[in-house]
Amino acid sequence: MSTTHLLGIRHHGPGSARAVARRLAELQPDVVLIEGPPEAEKLVDFAADEDLRPPVALLAYAADDVSRAAFWPFAVFSPEWQALRWATEAGVPVRFCDLPAAHQFAPGGEARAPRADPLAELAAAGGYDDPERWWDDVVESRRGDESPFEVIAEAMTALREGEQPPDQHEQRREAYMRGVLRKTRKDGFDRIAVVCGAWHVPALAGPLPPASRDQTVLKGLPKRKVVCTWVPWTHGRLATASGYGAGVRSPGWYHHLFTTADDVTTRWLTAVAGVLREEDLPVSTAHVIEAVRLAETLAALRGRSSAGLAEVDAATRSVLCAGDDVQADLVTRRLVVGELLGEVPDSIPQAPLAADLVATARRLRLKREPATRELDLDLRTPGGLERSRLLHRLLMLDIPWGLPEDSAVRSKGTFRETWTLSWEPEYEVDLIAAGVHGTTVPSAASARVREAMASDPPMVDITTAVEGCLLGDLGDALPDVLGALDARAAVTDVAELMAALPPLARATRYGDVRGTDTDRLREVADRMLTRVCAGLPPATHGIDEEAAAKFCELVDDVHEATTLLGDAARERWLVALEKLSARDSLPPLLAGRVVRLLHDADRFDSTEVEVRLGRALTPGIPPVSGAAYVEGFFAGGALLLVHDERMLRVVDTWLGTIPPDVFTEVLPLLRRTFGAFAGPEKRAIGERAATLSGKTPVDRRPAAEVDETRAASALPVLATLIGATS
Repeated sequence: MSTTHLLGIRHHGPGSARAVARRLAELQPDVVLIEGPPEAEKLVDFAADEDLRPPVALLAYAADDVSRAAFWPFAVFSPEWQALRWATEAGVPVRFCDLPAAHQFAPGGEARAPRADPLAELAAAGGYDDPERWWDDVVESRRGDESPFEVIAEAMTALREGEQPPDQHEQRREAYMRGVLRKTRKDGFDRIAVVCGAWHVPALAGPLPPASRDQTVLKGLPKRKVVCTWVPWTHGRLATASGYGAGVRSPGWYHHLFTTADDVTTRWLTAVAGVLREEDLPVSTAHVIEAVRLAETLAALRGRSSAGLAEVDAATRSVLCAGDDVQADLVTRRLVVGELLGEVPDSIPQAPLAADLVATARRLRLKREPATRELDLDLRTPGGLERSRLLHRLLMLDIPWGLPEDSAVRSKGTFRETWTLSWEPEYEVDLIAAGVHGTTVPSAASARVREAMASDPPMVDITTAVEGCLLGDLGDALPDVLGALDARAAVTDVAELMAALPPLARATRYGDVRGTDTDRLREVADRMLTRVCAGLPPATHGIDEEAAAKFCELVDDVHEATTLLGDAARERWLVALEKLSARDSLPPLLAGRVVRLLHDADRFDSTEVEVRLGRALTPGIPPVSGAAYVEGFFAGGALLLVHDERMLRVVDTWLGTIPPDVFTEVLPLLRRTFGAFAGPEKRAIGERAATLSGKTPVDRRPAAEVDETRAASALPVLATLIGATS
């Protein structure tokens, strides 16, 4: 008669992990059953490989649909990991006993949302409002030899006695677990150890129900072919804040508890001091000594045998961080949660694309790390250029390991790029999904682009692909993209063409530093500019204020982009703007903007601008239209008003002629325009405007000359603005 030992655990608990390792060493079972997907049993032997360093996860995914995937994470302090390591080192067979992923991934086999934490109910019964703290007190911080499994099993049994029958998904899981247990007994194993979530222990204890009943529960379950592998995981992804259902709030602290044999508090607070010192914060040895004393004193006052997370957190915040929340949050992120990334050996089966990325990253010395870090690349060096190409290719595969920084350096198209790197475990799934496009990163990225171009994408996607091909050196995909761009441009409206042109213009600058031939790209951009120049006048005829504001932005972007396309393109654009400025039907906002651009480009001199500005601000023109013209013209800055008295006089005269009943309607437009000026510019304009009427600027007038009557009339308004009621 076989003997079954049920070890009910909490996933990712150092106390549970320590107790499991100790109990298995005592029991010396013939077989170990572990809660997990049976499809992963062929990967068990890898757990004995020292190069498989947790945190890692079992990744299971449907062979025909990678979007159907799930992870089973393991940290060094996970009881399941300790069971795996003990079994593989002892040469004891391991069987996973949870419901197969083949059923969970099949249509109709969706897993339900996680149930409420039963340990929270035990914590509440023990007078704790925080289940994490309760578990830490009664299990995780225990350093003795007593086993918690019998007590936990008894508590779970009591909890389940008064509960409604489990939902269908839980019934199926536990029915399958019992089936594995029956088969294991039938196979002749005498001593069986079962490592599973504490909640399932009552379902596996005592005489099992008839097998026919469980077979009925499992009958007719759909199946799907599943692939499994080991992948790196992170402590951050173990944290509950990451959304992982069986997560813990403090994986870094739990790792410390499990791996530190003595002086737990002292070593932890010393590590905290190291984190703060890395940020050049003043933390001395005396601070650490005082923090340790405080943590241990708090533990004694609370009746604890040793300081737990609550005590070391309190000591950290009050002594080492001096009450600073920002510093305390830094410690939480770096240590309490932690940024450790696991490793998997090359011998573990990988998808070809994932293997290519690993090899390429190793060659380029790009380490996959969960912590966000900044990477500066010099594109004039082979290494910098290759790293840039790899990161851009991954972006084309929707794997944002690196994100380009929106910095002035990058936008100017110089020889440097700045990236923010952060590796997420979910990218392993993305790599598998992208493997349908190719076995290497370049081939997969190129195939992905060509496939996207064949589906008639919008213009913005095409221009993004153009830039991506050039940045990622995907020359074999570029002809398809340019062909799609040419075809799309012929049937695209002017506004969309104008939005698409700047990225193309920026892309032409990559030829010098990246050694890329951009002649074809320039030809396409040139044809697009020709269409823009021809279609802009009819596109802006009779448009409303909102559309005019949109076209102002588009005109600005194209105006800047033409500086990258050569002198001929620039000249053609400026000629188009001159023709546009002559149209009477142009909205005043856009008309003012076009005139300003032509003035800045030395196509209109000050006299011409003064005439046009005066014409737009004559008494016969509605003040609202005049204000829109002013906004469009002066959006480029206020220096013209500071240095050109004639232009300032035109605006000043116009302002003086606006009727009082209309002025309140115009005021928001004027405020939007002049409020955008820099403080020194506004001050200089005020001083110049005062001299037009022969008055001394207000800020230079002696205090005795302040008009008390006029000042008093403004006081009620000011009181309302600042909320003063009396």
